[in-house]
Amino acid sequence: MKRTIIWLAGTIGILAVLYIIFYHPFPFSFFPELPHLSFYGRCFYVLLLSSALCLLRVALGPTAADRIVAVDILGILIVGFCAILNIPTGRGWYMDIAIAWALQSFIATIALAKYLEGKNLDD
Repeated sequence: MKRTIIWLAGTIGILAVLYIIFYHPFPFSFFPELPHLSFYGRCFYVLLLSSALCLLRVALGPTAADRIVAVDILGILIVGFCAILNIPTGRGWYMDIAIAWALQSFIATIALAKYLEGKNLDD
């Protein structure tokens, strides 16, 4: 019962933050020279919220597998940040960073999964 109440409170909190992001957006001042950033700014804030929740799972994860999954999701979110920054700025090197990060995240996830199974990396 206690776990259900905590889960429900967390869900209500996340929904409240998403409501604030979409209906009462914060000022987005990373690129003031681009006036069409309201959509990209909201996407950026949703990715920031997701990153904070993943970092919370990394810190509080009960098992190592939970922490690995959270770190893998953080890698995916970084690729999302690069995509969000690439679209309004038009700088292509953000996608280069995203591709390199995705490959590194994939290899790191495989290495950590092998470590948790107790196998060597050359198996």
